[in-house]
Amino acid sequence: MRHRSRLRDAAEYALARFALGSLTYSPAVVSRWLARCYASLLDLALPRLRRVALANLAMALPALGREEHARIVDGVFNSIARLLVTFASFPHMDRANVGEWIRYEGFEHFEQALRRGKGVLFATAHLGNWELSAYAHALLTGPMNVVVRPLDNPLIDGMVERRRALSGNRTVFKKDFARAILKALAANEAVGILIDQNSSADAGAFIDFFGIPACAGTGFAKIAHRSGATVIPGFALWSEEERLFVLRFYPPVPMSGDAVADTQALQNVLEQVIRAHPDQWLWIHRRWKTRPPGERSLYESIPAGVTPE
Repeated sequence: MRHRSRLRDAAEYALARFALGSLTYSPAVVSRWLARCYASLLDLALPRLRRVALANLAMALPALGREEHARIVDGVFNSIARLLVTFASFPHMDRANVGEWIRYEGFEHFEQALRRGKGVLFATAHLGNWELSAYAHALLTGPMNVVVRPLDNPLIDGMVERRRALSGNRTVFKKDFARAILKALAANEAVGILIDQNSSADAGAFIDFFGIPACAGTGFAKIAHRSGATVIPGFALWSEEERLFVLRFYPPVPMSGDAVADTQALQNVLEQVIRAHPDQWLWIHRRWKTRPPGERSLYESIPAGVTPE
């Protein structure tokens, strides 16, 4: 990671704290409007994000065409705005009112997994509202363990972690996380892990994702097989009809012990859900950054700049 100046960290933190505070303490209708404005400013300030998203869509969903790709990217920024509103509302959420924000679907899969007694591994992604899914699950059912990568700005990272912990969830940092996860699973606890990010070649394997080789981490599958935990894909997806999120737990994915095959099985489920809700996945991430040996970058034509990793 490149060295970051304290001045830059402080400036970013002040801006983030102001934005979060404005969303937290404004009336709901104003908060939603502000969040859309902030998401639009992000789109304008970092045009590379939209270019990355359009490049990803051109590769993954070429049949849809440019107009539909642009509509999907607009939806991605709307999805980010919804996430900002709910994240800002965490201090006001409790077990009594969280149902105004989200409801369960497929909860029986989780109940059956708990009865097995070997813990639950939630395979989730930057799809819908991943922050709300973990936060609400803690309020409705009980605290869980969430694997995260610390943000580059330590001041913002601390602010985010304090909000995440308000519902009782425990943070497991991605570096050296295996022991903590295995301990939690042995205690029949739930652990949530994001599985949709690009992986380095030494930590993952190339699988098929939207018909394109993508490097995916195999650590999830290895831990799942070693622990015997039940693997449940779960995503908090926005329902426009209901005007709330639906936390959907999908049927468990069996683990064979073949880390590459099991990783492919998980990515197949993820791809199916993204195809059903394309405007809710974070296409602005360079998902296909790592390439097989000898293959050129798929993002060479995109100018250098800041983008999520």
